[in-house]
Amino acid sequence: MSKFEKVNWGFLATGLIADWMANDLKGVPGVNIVAVGSRTIENANRFGDKYNIKNRHGSYEELVADPEVDAIYIASTHPWHVDHVLLALNAGKHVLCEKPFAMNANEAKMMVDKAREKKLLLVEAMWTRFLPHIRQLRKVLAAKTIGDIIYVAADHGQWFAEDPKFRLFAPELGGGALLDLGIYPISFTHLVLGKPKTITAVSKKAFTGVDGNTSAMFTYENDAIAMINTTNLSLTSNTAVINGRLGRIEIDTTFYRPTSFRVIMKDGAVTEYRKDYPGDHDGLGLREEVIEFGNLLRAGKTESDEMPLDETVSIMQTLDEIRKQIGLKFDYER
Repeated sequence: MSKFEKVNWGFLATGLIADWMANDLKGVPGVNIVAVGSRTIENANRFGDKYNIKNRHGSYEELVADPEVDAIYIASTHPWHVDHVLLALNAGKHVLCEKPFAMNANEAKMMVDKAREKKLLLVEAMWTRFLPHIRQLRKVLAAKTIGDIIYVAADHGQWFAEDPKFRLFAPELGGGALLDLGIYPISFTHLVLGKPKTITAVSKKAFTGVDGNTSAMFTYENDAIAMINTTNLSLTSNTAVINGRLGRIEIDTTFYRPTSFRVIMKDGAVTEYRKDYPGDHDGLGLREEVIEFGNLLRAGKTESDEMPLDETVSIMQTLDEIRKQIGLKFDYER
C-alpha cells in the first residue's frame, strides 16, 4: 500500500476559498484534512470546528511543522504565496498553491526552483485544468477535430461592490481584475495555444488605482490570435470560444467551472458535451485538483502533466508583460 493511499492535508489560511475547498472535499476518498493553520488560534479553531479538523495551529510555522501533515494547501492571498510556499517546502511538505500562483514570474520561479531542489510535489491550484470538460476538450483538440486554430476568445468578469478594503480593489492585497480573474482566460489560452509571441494590452483603472477592466490580444507563431478580457466592474458572459478552420468549440458559462461545450463543424454538424457534475456550489469542482494531487503523490511525481511548473511560470510571464503595459505595479513584490 502506498504511503499516500490517504493524503493528510494541512490548510494554510481560512478564507473563502479554503471554505469552498474544505466543503468540496467532504466524503472524497483518499483525502483527510488533519490540520489547519491561521494567523490566530481563534480563526484556526473556528475553521477546525466547522470542518471537524483535529489539529489547529495559531501560526503557519506551527502548521508546516505538524508531523501528521503530508501536504499543504496554500489558501492565503497571492501577495503571500511565495513566502508560504517556501515555508512549506522548506519544512518538507508537498504543496498545492492557489492561483494566481504568485505576484510575478520571479516569485513563481523561486517557488518552482525550491520544489525541484527539495524533490517535492508542487502544483498550481488552477482547478479548471483538472475538470472533466477540460479533459474532454483536450481530447477534441488533440484529435484536430476543428482543424488548425485561428482565433480564441475568453473572458472573466464579475461585479463587486466598490469597497476599498475588498481584495480585488485593495492594492495592498494584490488587487485588480487581472491577477485574480484574468488568470483564468490567460491560463486557458496557454492551454490551447501555448505562450504568445506578442502581447498588446489596454486597461482602465478601478477607483482604487488597480486595474478594473483589462483586455489583451495575443499572437502566436502559427498566426493564430487570442483575445482575453477581464473586469471586476461587470458580470460578463464568462464564456470561451475556440475557432478552427473546420469548425469551432463553444464553452458555456462559466467556462472555468464544470459546464457544457459543443463542437460545431462548418457544415453545421453539432456534437454536444453536456455537463454532468454533482456537488455543492453548483458542482464547483475544486476536489478534482486534490484528487489528482493524490494520484501524483502515489505515482511518485513532483509535478503535474496537466499543469506543468514551467507553464505556470510562463503564464506568470504573460501576466507580467500585461502588467508592464498597463502600469499595474506593487511595491512589495519580490
